[in-house]
Amino acid sequence: MMSYQMLQSFRAVILTGGSSGIGKSFIEHVGKLHPALVFFNLSRRPPEIKVPGLILRHFDCDLSNRAQIEAVCGELVGEIDREIPAGRILLINNSGFGTYGPFPEPNLARQLEMLEVNLCAPVQLTARLLPTLRAHGGAIVNIASTSAFQPTGHMATYGASKAFLLHWSLALSEELRGSGVHVLAVCPGPTSTQFFRSAGLDRSVVPDSVGQTPEEVVETTLHALARGRTMVVSGWKNKLLAALSSRLPKPLAARIAIRVIAHYRGTGGKTNA
Repeated sequence: MMSYQMLQSFRAVILTGGSSGIGKSFIEHVGKLHPALVFFNLSRRPPEIKVPGLILRHFDCDLSNRAQIEAVCGELVGEIDREIPAGRILLINNSGFGTYGPFPEPNLARQLEMLEVNLCAPVQLTARLLPTLRAHGGAIVNIASTSAFQPTGHMATYGASKAFLLHWSLALSEELRGSGVHVLAVCPGPTSTQFFRSAGLDRSVVPDSVGQTPEEVVETTLHALARGRTMVVSGWKNKLLAALSSRLPKPLAARIAIRVIAHYRGTGGKTNA
């Protein structure tokens, strides 16, 4: 009920990566709860979503391309100024991907693309849209990961990008305190999306008891927003693991993490470490 009431104050949602996974679930779930919302999706392909009455506008955008992001932001701000003169705005920096293997596998170009999507795109979008968010009021949700809590061997760049996103979100939250713009960092654990397959991991080896559905992550996010939280870890088991990882010495946390990730790959815990 609290989440539903909170959503009613918003007029528009801008999100990245709404064509699949957590982003698609945000549109589907929130669109049903608040049909009057206008959704602006930024991704390479349009979402295939069948929600009666859904107001969805898609912007083709390669989030690893700064010039495309800049152009889309200009279009977005123009549309919001013309069509949404009042009402709070929710920005969800959701897009991200990972790779599996010793650095720099699969290749350096892919590593740099990951940094553009996971790290640079949220910074650029937030900076360009922040004046509009300040003028309207609203919130910024950054989808980080439980990988942010420890170094993650064989997924080193991915984990570091999510650690940046978490710490940047928390710092930004303090900078914007009292401005009318709330910032929330969401840290999901293993989630049943295409992430594992695109990273080169076998999704089937992640136990269902550990993983969550995208819908569960969305529910956690909405509850945290309604309560004014600045950070939330999705799922009680993930909360325990994140708390433990945060308290371990970083070298020990790194050694444990690389063995866990290698086990997910199905290597029996054998690594190059």
